[in-house]
Amino acid sequence: MRVASYLFALLLATPALAQLDENSGLVIAPGWEDVRAHCGSCHDYALVTAQRGDRKFWLYLIRWMQATQKLWQFEEATEVRILDYLAVNYTAEFAGRRRPLDESLVP
Repeated sequence: MRVASYLFALLLATPALAQLDENSGLVIAPGWEDVRAHCGSCHDYALVTAQRGDRKFWLYLIRWMQATQKLWQFEEATEVRILDYLAVNYTAEFAGRRRPLDESLVP
């Protein structure tokens, strides 16, 4: 019974079952509007929703974009909301894309 309860809870937490914004395809959850505003300024939302990673992965991507792609600095509260949102709704547990290449393999 405990396993069934766990699996049911996991299914409820799966982004595929969550309500999606019809324009962006983003999961509607706390922080989604920050992601819509900041990430959608430069690229298609499908690029966001195709990614999967933990909070460390998302922070790495933000820092990489800031260092190499001219992404602006966020206010601390905004960055926290974005990271919280991405780490919960587009986490590595819901893999739909290959893992990032090892840093030694990146040109």
